Amino acid sequence: MSTNRAAKSGFAAEAQRKINSKYSDELAAECLEWIKEVTGEPINTSGDMDNFYEVLKDGVMLLKLINSLEPGKVKKVNESKMAFKCMENISAFLEVAKAFGVPVQETFQTVDLWERQNLNSVVICLQSLGRKAQNFGKPSIGPKEAEKNVRNFSDEQLKAGQNVISLQYGSNKGATQSGINFGNTRHM
Repeated sequence: MSTNRAAKSGFAAEAQRKINSKYSDELAAECLEWIKEVTGEPINTSGDMDNFYEVLKDGVMLLKLINSLEPGKVKKVNESKMAFKCMENISAFLEVAKAFGVPVQETFQTVDLWERQNLNSVVICLQSLGRKAQNFGKPSIGPKEAEKNVRNFSDEQLKAGQNVISLQYGSNKGATQSGINFGNTRHM
């Protein structure tokens, strides 16, 4: 936990434990090794939560990563350790990650990293960005992204498809409504 926050208790502590249980040291280490490879920075690539947080918390390494993928993409990297400057760095990273094609549901909130609330979502975001790295001629991590598989059918093929009754619709042979009664019968 950050030193400027009180320890959570009760439901909040239980919720935090549940969030932390999803965190994977192996995936975090893979992300840090990828960042080290792309940026050339000498960082500790241990995937434990404490190291992962310490390496990324001020957002400087995240912005160096972005500028390694596309030089000059982020003009201002705040080297200051003041909270709002660090949070500006993290926020700038998130904006560029979305612009690079990371889906919104795979990004994280600034406080997830800065206040160490959900480091797993940071790992997910970096994994997603890592899949996009091949678009910039850099090494990528995680599974290869799927490519479009566009199919072009002729009008004749489309018309032939309209005459086929799919078995997904099922069959209504022998179907009746006899024997179906919902609730109490009506007495007259």
